[in-house]
Amino acid sequence: MKKFRLEICADSFESAKAAWEGGADRIELCQNLIIGGTTPSPYLFRQIRSRNPIRIHVLIRPRFGDFLYSEEEIRVMEAEIKMYREMGAEGVVFGALTPEGRLDKVQLSRLIKAAGGMSVTLHRAFDMCRDPREGLQDAIDLEFHRILTSGQKNSALEGWKVLRGLREESKGKIRIMAGAGISPENIPWLCQKTGITEYHMSGKKIVESGMKYRKEGVSMGLPSFSEYQLFRTDKNQVEKAAACLRNLEED
Repeated sequence: MKKFRLEICADSFESAKAAWEGGADRIELCQNLIIGGTTPSPYLFRQIRSRNPIRIHVLIRPRFGDFLYSEEEIRVMEAEIKMYREMGAEGVVFGALTPEGRLDKVQLSRLIKAAGGMSVTLHRAFDMCRDPREGLQDAIDLEFHRILTSGQKNSALEGWKVLRGLREESKGKIRIMAGAGISPENIPWLCQKTGITEYHMSGKKIVESGMKYRKEGVSMGLPSFSEYQLFRTDKNQVEKAAACLRNLEED
């Protein structure tokens, strides 16, 4: 059984294809990665699954913004989890917080129940909780399989001390997966400093739009982003990261 795992966050068929061709172990499938990711279309899931058997964990996030969800939003998330379970997803990824910044154990218990045995990952809502040690214990009590975290910093490189502490305190009861700012160049350093064996990255590159005519002065979304630049996973980055983890496995 492999010790090291590489997860690629993908929000398009093209990015998912780069992930499996590059040697990733699994995909975290989402849409709208540019705003942190939201729940993907089931048709995108089917398109990817029909082409490759790579393990897919689906992000369940109904909207951009905080992780304080209404009852109606939780109902939507429950329904989406059940849908993806029936469609054959291997796992789901979600999180929810209370107004006071703690894991919302009541809502999260409902979502885990809806998963019905699928792998469940607590996403970076964890990085927004008030106390990482308390959050770790709550995640263990809830029986999450893993936590995706940057160590409560903007990047895993900045949060390496917290990451190391989480891995040590978890005592193997839950997997800690490092995410945010992960690259083939820094994985060996992070592994040495933290002992973490699972890594999450997008490996994104900017692809210029094929549009020749470009309407000036009109924005379809956030004005800080151009409609004529697309973010796609770079197969070369995935290959490098996968090779890096193979080397660590052999060592």
